[in-house]
Amino acid sequence: MVGARPAYVWDVSQTTGDPVPELSRPRLLEGEAPSGLWEGLSALIQQRGFTVGRVADARAIGGANGLTDFTNRTVAVRADMDELQQVKTLSHELAHIDLGHEDRMDAAGWHRGIGEVEAESVALMIGAAHGIDTTTYTIPYVSGWAGTVKDKTPAEVVQATGERVRKTAGAILDGLPTVQTGIGDPPGLTRDAPVTRRTRERPPAVAAESFDAVRREPAREHVVRSL
Repeated sequence: MVGARPAYVWDVSQTTGDPVPELSRPRLLEGEAPSGLWEGLSALIQQRGFTVGRVADARAIGGANGLTDFTNRTVAVRADMDELQQVKTLSHELAHIDLGHEDRMDAAGWHRGIGEVEAESVALMIGAAHGIDTTTYTIPYVSGWAGTVKDKTPAEVVQATGERVRKTAGAILDGLPTVQTGIGDPPGLTRDAPVTRRTRERPPAVAAESFDAVRREPAREHVVRSL
């Protein structure tokens, strides 16, 4: 190696002074999922023409918790997470589809950070409508991705996506047959109409829940990974 010179670095444990603040990281949700929520979300995704399945762990989908592959029309979720995190992630992946990210990814001005903020915000609203508090995961996730958008503060990014998020979450909630304890509105956002409570039978479980994810290299990257 030419033109290099030694440099000295220290680990934070070797320094003195005020503690260095650590960035908050998303924390996986723990616990059981509300009855029928996985099945309901899966049915909606299947209606959009996608196959839904679980994969053994994050290594199968590039280190992510979930993956939406628009080229191969598949949605995959890690099976080694608690049920509650799995349905949260599945909500996030459905949001990528319903928010139109497949087409918007190719449009001028697309920023992945905005897409991730939108999808996770929809997942938060779906969770809230089912009595799930996703904030320990959602807030760090949204903050992190919103911070990658240039020339806007994270608050401005969230505010700019609010209306699209509200409409998308509302449409998904209206399509679910689950018992909902609320309408999922975060502060400052309201639904156009109350959610209709449904009592019909739950849709059947998805047949292909344990499909093996096949890593393909499409002509161009058309995959959304949820980290």
